[in-house]
Amino acid sequence: MRSIAFVFPGQGSQYVGMGADLITRSPSAATAYERADAALGIPLSRLILEGPADELDLTINAQPAILATSYAYLQALRDEAREAGIELIPRAMAGHSAGQYAAAVAADAIDYADALRLVRERGRIMQERGIAGGMGAVIGLSDEQVGEIVDAAREHGEISVANANAPGQIVLSGVIPALVFALEMSKTVGARKAARLAVSVASHSPLMRRARDEFARILARVPFRDPQVPMLGNVHATIISTADGLRVELTEHLVHGVQWTESVRSMVGSGITDFVEVGPGRVLSGLIRRISPESGTHQVDLSADRSWLAGLREAPA
Repeated sequence: MRSIAFVFPGQGSQYVGMGADLITRSPSAATAYERADAALGIPLSRLILEGPADELDLTINAQPAILATSYAYLQALRDEAREAGIELIPRAMAGHSAGQYAAAVAADAIDYADALRLVRERGRIMQERGIAGGMGAVIGLSDEQVGEIVDAAREHGEISVANANAPGQIVLSGVIPALVFALEMSKTVGARKAARLAVSVASHSPLMRRARDEFARILARVPFRDPQVPMLGNVHATIISTADGLRVELTEHLVHGVQWTESVRSMVGSGITDFVEVGPGRVLSGLIRRISPESGTHQVDLSADRSWLAGLREAPA
């Protein structure tokens, strides 16, 4: 018997033209884009489909764009499963960073329009209220080695692990002097790659405290419901089952790292056999294969090939 989880990508997965194939083949997906434009009062769908890329990549645009595209794929996927007579019932949901908002919508914990407005505000606040810094990827070192490097780099300022994405794949976040020191030290001790990311904010770090505090006040005014499907949190890689728990998670993950490796391991340990990446790109599928090679991974951002759906026909009810 197969047991599936839906996983939703975060910022960095966006690209101009994502979801373009959906517009012609899925009325539900087209409606999802129309609803996004209406909720935000801007032509978001045109930016997604036509660019320019530098404008789409702005945090304030990228986060709602990824949410809208993920939701469009979700609606199309559900339609395809129903038409094929397949009961596609996820047993868990997880989102990577901003992808948690798409997961929350999919779990019926927040309305789609509210989530769109929230992620746009989240992007704005992160850009305006976060202390200037940056992020960098380190590939090929153990968690212990990265921990020692971070400890040494703190002599140069605030720095921490932002994303534990997979074994040997870590993202750091902090002030520039500490980040530069950590990346150079990573190269010295044998990292296969240690490079700055093209971002101007230090996401998932204590440098986002002011952003967190302002965003918490906004979150308090938005209605949430208990998730109808268990969600895995980024902060502690534990189950979120209440509206209050989700609100706390979305507040605190601004200043804490994304524990993606542990989230995937937790889902596998609970019996999840297959992960469906619902959204643009295939980044999460690649990470999951590194974390749990025995798990099945499936993407919706792949032309019209849905042959893997038939293999999930036996998903338990």
